[in-house]
Amino acid sequence: MAKTQYNADSITVLEGLEAVRKRPGMYIGSVGIKGLNHLIYEIVDNAVDEHLAGFCSQVRVILEADGSCTVRDNGRGIPTELHKKGISAARVVFSTLHAGGKFDNNAYKTSGGLHGVGSSVVNALSEKMDVKIYRGGLIHHDSYQRGIPAEALKDGLLPVIGKTKETGTEINFLPDGEIFERTRFKAEWIKSRLHETAYLNPGLTIYYENKRAGEEETKIYSEPDGIVAYVRELNAGKTPIHDPVYFRGTLDKVEVEVAFQFVDAFEENILGFCNTIFTQEGGSHIIGFKTRFTAMINTYARELGILKEKDSNFTGADTRNGMTAVVAIKHPDPIFEGQTKTKLASADATKAVLSVTGEELERYFDRNLETLKAIIGCAEKSAKIRKAEEKAKTNLLTKSKFSFDSNGKLANCESRDPSKCEIFIVEGDSAGGSAKSARDRQFQAILPIRGKILNVEKASMDKVLANAEIKTMINSFGCGFSEGYGNDFDISKLRYHKIILMTDADVDGSHIDTLLLTFLYRFMPELIYNGHVYIAMPPLFKVIPKRGEEQYLYDDKELERYRKTHTGNFTLQRYKGLGEMDPDQLWETTLDPERRVLKQVEIEDARMASEITEMLMGSDVPPRRQFIYDHAEEAEIDA
Repeated sequence: MAKTQYNADSITVLEGLEAVRKRPGMYIGSVGIKGLNHLIYEIVDNAVDEHLAGFCSQVRVILEADGSCTVRDNGRGIPTELHKKGISAARVVFSTLHAGGKFDNNAYKTSGGLHGVGSSVVNALSEKMDVKIYRGGLIHHDSYQRGIPAEALKDGLLPVIGKTKETGTEINFLPDGEIFERTRFKAEWIKSRLHETAYLNPGLTIYYENKRAGEEETKIYSEPDGIVAYVRELNAGKTPIHDPVYFRGTLDKVEVEVAFQFVDAFEENILGFCNTIFTQEGGSHIIGFKTRFTAMINTYARELGILKEKDSNFTGADTRNGMTAVVAIKHPDPIFEGQTKTKLASADATKAVLSVTGEELERYFDRNLETLKAIIGCAEKSAKIRKAEEKAKTNLLTKSKFSFDSNGKLANCESRDPSKCEIFIVEGDSAGGSAKSARDRQFQAILPIRGKILNVEKASMDKVLANAEIKTMINSFGCGFSEGYGNDFDISKLRYHKIILMTDADVDGSHIDTLLLTFLYRFMPELIYNGHVYIAMPPLFKVIPKRGEEQYLYDDKELERYRKTHTGNFTLQRYKGLGEMDPDQLWETTLDPERRVLKQVEIEDARMASEITEMLMGSDVPPRRQFIYDHAEEAEIDA
């Protein structure tokens, strides 16, 4: 491989760093756990870029005992020479927004991360950061506090703290509690992302270590079979129809790599990546793959006489039902929708994937006729079920067509501006009545549901559509629903931009929340991805001291803290249900936008979310039992 120049001149500066701490969500998506974990991903992605350039084979990620994280790679090491700004190029990288080697086409052929923003953003959002750079036989050192250098540089260069034969960069950072809601990294999400990265980079070994008390663990992620192994892992426990199909190719400098396999299940699971970054919302590369695959299956089905002249084509969903696929591209200059890169928008990616998929799949199918017939068989089966269920759906919805007031259950709000409206899904008539009295009728709608809704993970489509509570919710939201055999969902028709699950603060309430979230995730996932779903946090206790102000407490931990910090006698009122609160109490604790606490539902890892939903809500008991055993100590039992 030709050795490209990577030195101080490779670092290009665009602008300063001031806005990051003021608007962190613009750069990392949120200040919740998702944004917190994103800090690690940014530093790891920089190491992966070194791997893609041919200079890094190992990355080490350590969750330290003090709550910080250390990421160490054996790449070239960030350039430490004097930059034209008059200071070390490494300090420019960490202290200036939009500064890095990603803008110099000679330094990196492709790259992920935030394109010169990642390192400086992580620095700006960290209480402290410590950097060691192993380069040119020396160990260079730098440190920062909330993005500000801890010390001035002599002659503009980083101090040297030792000699070494190694190369690479080591970064330790502690997230800033002034920025983030919580500063404890989610280990399971980190591990899932690191394993995913190993699948996408077959020549890279990632060492993971958790040193936090009670969580001590070490793992090594190395996947020489790449995305083929990834597809096998995604399909673990399912019945495959054929061996994984793999192909790769390049068009106009866009490298395309695809692996897929069909299983005996009516589901579609296609994951897209660009420069090893997971594009959660898909984008142009996924469109290219789906479009060409559907067209080819229909063409082959007619050539083989499986589809007759009078038959209509298989739909895209038909041709992909049962498919698990990974579509990964490497693009020299990708265009994304949004700073955190959840959706690819590069038109040339569509063209490249269309071309490579067409050429490579034609070559494969011509040589593997039995696999082709098995895949077409899945499409035939899907089409038959789709047509039968479309008929059943039409009959059910025709017979049970609701008016906008949802057959009298929905207490709608007066406003018709969706951006201002919110709907509360409330458990039971008692709580529903209290909520209707407590709400602000101008913008708050109340929809009572009766008990625990159907578990859609176990139910057939006809039972789902026949369920009165589910039909009421579908009708109330106004945007239709998605399911495995088509897509009637239109988020532009959503009547409420906040859908709030408001159930009792006990085990039964949590179970109802879980059932509702399972329904929303499987049938209306766009609501979650677009940030419209919330969970209300009603208080569990009210303390009434003999002296002082009354106070609401939201869980047992708050009650324990209250007992430790307050002297004197007090009366404790425990709310077993929302129906026990009078309208004034319900308003001030749970409904009032100025005082209430809401949890926004987010999906950090789509693959993990789907797997856990299937495991916890599906029919397979042993994995669920094992999960409960493994996580029993984490459970919060309602007394």
